[in-house]
Amino acid sequence: MLRGRAGSQGTALGAHQKKPHAISRGIAERKGRSPAEMSRPLSDQERRKQISIRGIVGAENVAELKRGFNRHLHFTLVKDRNVATPRDYYFALAHTVRDHLVGRWIRTQQYYYEKDPKRIYYLSLEFYMGRTLQNTMINLGLQNACDEAVYQLGLDMEELEEIEEDAGLGNGGLGRLAACFLDSMATLGLAAYGYGIRYEYGIFNQKIRDGWQVEEADDWLRHGNPWEKARPEYMLPVHFYGRVEHTATGTKWVDTQVVLALPYDTPVPGYMNNTVNTMRLWSARAPNDFNLRDFNVGDYIQAVLDRNLAENISRVLYPNDNFFEGKELRLKQEYFVVAATLQDIIRRFKASKFGSTESVRTVFDSFPDQVAIQLNDTHPAMAIPELMRIFVDIEKLPWNKAWDITKQTFAYTNHTVLPEALERWPVDLVEKLLPRHLQIIYEINQRHLDHIASLFPNDVDRLRRMSLIEEGGTKRINMAHLCIVGSHAVNGVAEIHSEIVKTQVFKDFAELEPEKFQNKTNGITPRRWLLLCNPGLAELIAEKIGEDYVRDLSQLTKLHEFVDDDLFIREVAKVKQENKVKFASYLEKEYKVKINPSSMFDVHVKRIHEYKRQLMNCLHIITMYNRIRRDPANVFVPRTVIIGGKAAPGYHMAKMIIKLINAVAHMVNNDPVVGSKLKVIFLENYRVSLAEKVIPATDLSEQISTAGTEASGTGNMKFMLNGALTIGTMDGANVEMAEEAGEENLFIFGMRVEDVTKLDSEGYNAQQYYDRLPELKQAVDQIKSGFFSPQEPDLFKDVINMLFHHDRFKVFADYEAYVKCQEKVSELYLNSKAWTKMVIKNIAAAGKFSSDRTIKEYARDIWHVEPSDLKIPPPNQPRDAAEDKTPNGTAA
Repeated sequence: MLRGRAGSQGTALGAHQKKPHAISRGIAERKGRSPAEMSRPLSDQERRKQISIRGIVGAENVAELKRGFNRHLHFTLVKDRNVATPRDYYFALAHTVRDHLVGRWIRTQQYYYEKDPKRIYYLSLEFYMGRTLQNTMINLGLQNACDEAVYQLGLDMEELEEIEEDAGLGNGGLGRLAACFLDSMATLGLAAYGYGIRYEYGIFNQKIRDGWQVEEADDWLRHGNPWEKARPEYMLPVHFYGRVEHTATGTKWVDTQVVLALPYDTPVPGYMNNTVNTMRLWSARAPNDFNLRDFNVGDYIQAVLDRNLAENISRVLYPNDNFFEGKELRLKQEYFVVAATLQDIIRRFKASKFGSTESVRTVFDSFPDQVAIQLNDTHPAMAIPELMRIFVDIEKLPWNKAWDITKQTFAYTNHTVLPEALERWPVDLVEKLLPRHLQIIYEINQRHLDHIASLFPNDVDRLRRMSLIEEGGTKRINMAHLCIVGSHAVNGVAEIHSEIVKTQVFKDFAELEPEKFQNKTNGITPRRWLLLCNPGLAELIAEKIGEDYVRDLSQLTKLHEFVDDDLFIREVAKVKQENKVKFASYLEKEYKVKINPSSMFDVHVKRIHEYKRQLMNCLHIITMYNRIRRDPANVFVPRTVIIGGKAAPGYHMAKMIIKLINAVAHMVNNDPVVGSKLKVIFLENYRVSLAEKVIPATDLSEQISTAGTEASGTGNMKFMLNGALTIGTMDGANVEMAEEAGEENLFIFGMRVEDVTKLDSEGYNAQQYYDRLPELKQAVDQIKSGFFSPQEPDLFKDVINMLFHHDRFKVFADYEAYVKCQEKVSELYLNSKAWTKMVIKNIAAAGKFSSDRTIKEYARDIWHVEPSDLKIPPPNQPRDAAEDKTPNGTAA
């Protein structure tokens, strides 16, 4: 009963009853019944089956949900059933489910206020949340009751869920990690807050026109957002520009421009523990006297129109993944979120002590015991000088004390080693926008360099390497160096990445303070990435090992007992096949493409980037195509290759790669010799809600970045948990996946980090691989000659030129090993039983990759808080009824 028994508040079933499982989607017996059949009552046999699969649906609870639905349709949406649209029904349901969050949300925040635990603040410029409705129903244990209520109202739950817009406030891995972390922090009972920006436009919608990516604005708020609550009473001022005055009473930042930060709160429910945390996103508003104070007296209309300039700060998400674009608006966004958030944190620190709203705490000694701030990459790095500014200029703390508190408060997560992704802000820009912060950064740097010089006298090169300021050309601030110096902990996101961070990228800093550097391997939330997206598999697992694995994914190891269980093997294969059929029909409906559901689904979905090597996949597709054409009678294991992902709008090469994939797809899919043996699909507008559909249907997961370039990857973990096998390099978390499952249960190929380093020192020569490998030569020649672009033969000349002359990611060097490894994949796929056994071994080894495990490690090693099993009583029980399952209370 992972989906929660409606009406149950933890009430046990009678001892004589079999404990039901109820994850599976929709009422199985009613799905696929005709309208005529639906009016007939279920037979006793059907009802028994329904109870055993679905759990008991409490009639009172269903009735209450229906009442709530009708009330919202009437009073909130002001519609009746005659004029209501499907979107109205979605909103009525969303508001009804939200009603069940509110009491728990208020209770949770009250509880934190009274107990005053240490607060965790996760600062991120991105939160890639996706849809909220189904996740909320699952975490509240309401899914069965909602399914039944919606069914009784004559509506289709899946149709309603499809109406919700994704909250696409992120680019990829970094933003989705923040979302998974919020889910885990709430599930672990941590007093945690996500802080970011409420972008009016999220990641662009991708359209493919004539094979090219075209961007459209993502107007995700057009119809309103039922999950957020504006909090104008907590609006805060944020300052920009101006100048610095040194006075007798201290330093002042004056003559600034003010922008107001308006908070919007979104509830973050834990899984079945009545905890509801808060994600607070800031929206920019112009103050009412904006542009009307001084010189604009004459032109009132223009002054009001110019309010847009201030409000542009939260207008749009920068669509770059692993790339730094040093624009003034982006720096404004980074400081905006930081300045508003720190004011909020300090207000809460001062006020929250045992029920007083007056500022009780004026002493900041205890600040690091009450506050932990995690910086998600360097994007919120300005928090370090901003907190120093507040402590020194406003609270009048001495520098050394302020710096000590600041360092104990902050921790920094590094997400990439690619040099083009590291933030290096021009000093001139910072001086114009944030003059006081530049002074503070210079002071931090001076003291930092004095310290280095005292340890390494006369080592000027070390001083240059470790400075926060990069000289030469335009002076820049290295934000990663600022984060390292200003934090008590620095972590990478997979073991291999953390090693590279320590031994290469930040080697000098790690030698100085080795204890500061840690690893925290990324994870994913099993609520969204198994229960929500793959109910059939979640149910099957629950039948074998019980339901507790949802909160303790390490229990998946129990599945090792069933690796040789023929029935279980068949059931796992059946769930995968059902997911493939469902995805195939989705593709047919949405994209009008017919695919063969018994073919191997070979899936490569992630942002389009040279380091992720979608080009290598493309070369393999061309190689398979050429083999089929060379010998059509030969045995070929049928494949559907699915590639999806967005390219940053300004990234020319990534856009050419998308065009190439589509050109190859057009040729392959229309060649009668190929038939249904090979199909190539470019998946348009890949996003969270599409990942939830494609991942459960995948047979083969492509994780083929050049060793040493993918910090961790998290898609790799989602595929593993959902019963796909991985073809991949020894990069990022793939290394740990191979360690957990056994390398023989992944398809590992290609250069290791040491091989890449060696090849770099020798000099990578693409030509020699081209000359030595006839199939590679054929594929490359076809691209070069215009075989795939007969209208424009030199369309792909930039791609070819890159591959031969400046391919930093060495596609040709791994091509041969990749193709050979793919042959092994096809060979195993022919043996369905052996394939499925390997799948089960992978699922059984996926437990480490829960974000619950990751967050427990952050909590213990970095934030110094203990996760809590304490279940806050639900709104219908007295407030002192908390069940404490921790041995000695809680320090959350």
